[in-house]
Amino acid sequence: MADLNINSNYKMLSGYEIPVLGYGVFQTPADVAEDVTLHAFKAGYRHVDSARVYRNEQPCADAIKKCKIPRSEIFFTTKVAPRSMGYEETKASIESSFKQTGLDYIDLYLIHAPYGGKAARNGTWLALVEAKRAGLIRSIGVSNYGVHHLDELESYIKELEGQYGKGQGGEISVGQWELHPWLTRPDIVEWCQKRGVIIEAYSPLVRGQRFKEKGLQMLGKKYGKTPAQVLLRWSLQKDFVPLPKSVTHSRIEENADVYDFELTAEDMDLLKTSEYSPCTWDPTTSDD
Repeated sequence: MADLNINSNYKMLSGYEIPVLGYGVFQTPADVAEDVTLHAFKAGYRHVDSARVYRNEQPCADAIKKCKIPRSEIFFTTKVAPRSMGYEETKASIESSFKQTGLDYIDLYLIHAPYGGKAARNGTWLALVEAKRAGLIRSIGVSNYGVHHLDELESYIKELEGQYGKGQGGEISVGQWELHPWLTRPDIVEWCQKRGVIIEAYSPLVRGQRFKEKGLQMLGKKYGKTPAQVLLRWSLQKDFVPLPKSVTHSRIEENADVYDFELTAEDMDLLKTSEYSPCTWDPTTSDD
């Protein structure tokens, strides 16, 4: 962990690399998304996490084009909207992403949530696999899947390999979930780590709802860091890829300043809880 820095990357199962810190644009209005994404690039971020439902793919892509950083050094993610689940719907979603962004390729395309039923989930996955095979998308994965959804997808990947050959079913390069000390999802984390799936953490700052927690305050004072910085460091030391979101320039910079300290094992223990407390939605429990 001590060797991590703003330029650190993890290698995914797809063979491509993903920056270990991402900039999230959930609920970022389209009219400010370009400005704040450009500022994130100035602060050192090279990873932007968007989605179809965020309605800000285009301004994020505009920032990518205007920042004067080589495209190969920037990692852009978007996601299939829950209402676009299914093979044909996902193909249309992918096509729309390229029309809106004008990008030559998309680094990572995720299934945003496991809604729509098994047939729709499988159809969406197949459309992503085909887009990856065509070179439009470099890596694919899921978001908000429970272990039962992950098991289902793993079986479908094996089914596709049986039909089309080894390696032709795609691979789950990334899984994204709400993760923080009050929602650690050990079953999902174990599933992914056993298979080499990179784990991304959204809402790693718990929307600021826990900043006054005693342990967090103690560690902030110990290291001269804000509660947000301590939580991001916790996430990094869990080997997650945190995706902090802010539209405030100073906080965008603050959230990137997490590489000059390291939490000890005792510090990490101080942040242990037995809570299961989502601060957003929780599609992992869906049984449809």
